[in-house]
Amino acid sequence: MTSKETSSGLTPLPVDQWSEAARSILPGYLRRPELYLSGAPDAAPMPQALGLFAHHVELGAAWMSFTELLASERATLDPLCRELAILRVAWKTGSNYEWKQHARIGLAAGLTTEQLYAIPDGPGAVLWTPFERSVLEAVDQVVDSSRIDAATWDVLAGHLDAAQLLELSFVIGSYLCFATVANSVGLAADPPTEPVDAPELPAPGDR
Repeated sequence: MTSKETSSGLTPLPVDQWSEAARSILPGYLRRPELYLSGAPDAAPMPQALGLFAHHVELGAAWMSFTELLASERATLDPLCRELAILRVAWKTGSNYEWKQHARIGLAAGLTTEQLYAIPDGPGAVLWTPFERSVLEAVDQVVDSSRIDAATWDVLAGHLDAAQLLELSFVIGSYLCFATVANSVGLAADPPTEPVDAPELPAPGDR
């Protein structure tokens, strides 16, 4: 077992152990890097994902450029739809990192507290619109069987154009990928910046 590995997975590197490449590239994906790199006692803690990607800077930069596109002004998918899909991925996979991060982002995108509490019930919750239900069904189908079935695709296609359908598929698949990585390495959620009223993920043994 190397110094970079622990019994629980792969530990994010503290900033003082980052390579020159990590220091020059990774902070560029922060909105205000100076808040994290000031060295002051009250400096914001570096996001856990960046510490993880400091082990492989090229991979991290490529991944964050891709996911940044999915949340940028160039994205075609409505942010509420995107966050609904990501949160269902997080719940289905038991990804505490994704759940904690995106509960905050989802609320900012327009999800209600009632909707956050309905995500664990999946498509069967009564409050969803037919379109929202189809988004949740798509997530469940991808997680469970690696494909969106024809009936669900047809409902989605009644609301989304070709670019949006492709983007939704990549949102589901890419966040499933990252949930797998985060769960495998034991990636801890970043400290909350504000309280969020959302259900707690059950412990792995209770799922």
